[in-house]
Amino acid sequence: MRSRFSAYAVGDLDYVWATWHPRTRPAREELAAAPGQEWTGLTVHSAGLAEERSGWVEFTAVYSVGGRTGTLHERSRFEVRAGRWFYVDGDVTG
Repeated sequence: MRSRFSAYAVGDLDYVWATWHPRTRPAREELAAAPGQEWTGLTVHSAGLAEERSGWVEFTAVYSVGGRTGTLHERSRFEVRAGRWFYVDGDVTG
């Protein structure tokens, strides 16, 4: 999760795409950063294993766009594939 946040923060969308599970990831050209959006902070609230090859991470990410600050609170699901963890999907909460 932290590596994906860091990739968003520095604009490395190739890494974001490469760590997205092939079953759920968007087409490469659909993955784009919002104009002027900066990711500025990450707090991981909890994480755990659902099974041996799947898990979850609940986090809040802080961003700013045009001088306005916002947050993204999500519980993300991950799965192991070929010995590596991949982002599957997530539920965005209030």
